[in-house]
Amino acid sequence: MTLKIVKSGLATTIQDMGRPGYFHLGIPEGGAMDRLSMRAANMLVGNPEGAAGLEAVFMGPEIEFTRDASVAVTGAEMPVMVDGEARETWTAFTVKAGQILSFGFLQSGARIYIAVSGGITTEPDLGSRSTYPIGALGGVDGRAVQPGDELPVGDAPLVAEGRRVPAALRRGPTNPAELRVLTGLYWYRLTDTAGQQFFEDTWTVAAEADRMGYRFKGGRPLEFVEREQPFGAGADPSNIVDGCYSYGSIQVPGGTEPIVLHRDAVSGGGYFTLGAIISADMDLIGQLQPNTQVKFVNVDMDTALAARAERKVTIQKIREELG
Repeated sequence: MTLKIVKSGLATTIQDMGRPGYFHLGIPEGGAMDRLSMRAANMLVGNPEGAAGLEAVFMGPEIEFTRDASVAVTGAEMPVMVDGEARETWTAFTVKAGQILSFGFLQSGARIYIAVSGGITTEPDLGSRSTYPIGALGGVDGRAVQPGDELPVGDAPLVAEGRRVPAALRRGPTNPAELRVLTGLYWYRLTDTAGQQFFEDTWTVAAEADRMGYRFKGGRPLEFVEREQPFGAGADPSNIVDGCYSYGSIQVPGGTEPIVLHRDAVSGGGYFTLGAIISADMDLIGQLQPNTQVKFVNVDMDTALAARAERKVTIQKIREELG
């Protein structure tokens, strides 16, 4: 079976749970920006949670099916249609051979996840089918899907229509959205006043928000503790000689606009990082639209670990619900 891409939507890519193990070589883990939504979509159609599906941003694709298949769409809220007839999100439904899956205008969130029974079976690179365009890895010849592409799908039985993830087990952004932060190794570079202001201010998602990172604007510029710049760091006080970046690290070049590094981000560089978004909130970032207001919330390690445990419980509840 293949999926025929009639219209590609916006930045529609093949994604799975990523390719861990190569970050030290500068190759990011990648994978779905909103992993809970990708997992849930796969569970709904009976796939392994790490199967490859499609991630689309702001605008969904138009896809013709060549065989009957079970389908689920999760993540952002966007009208889903089969031959023009509405279908529910976060719910399994059947698309028959010759029918067209299409989408309406985005209502909330930013990214949808489309899972098809059997999963997309393009050739993996470094153990993953996730698209990483900068490295020309995964996807369709290392790129996003385009009209005319035919994506291979594995064989799998249909699941019962109407299987759904309850609303209580879904998570979408609030207004303002809250992103929890663990301060990090370079926090000492900020003055006490600047550190306090970072968490007091309301920030706004900028237009530069993609798989590599999300930029935020609108808060007060950050002030740095005066020092003699180390050799090789340059004159900007936000510079360091070099450092490693974790997923979720928060750069603030020039002390003005924070950038949260996401799934396709670089592994190191010369900007200080004031901390990192906790792992439990990384999915949420992928659902933030430009101009969304955001508050950064300072938390400790115990809170971060509790949030991670809570997220694992939510995923387990989805498994049990769809059992």
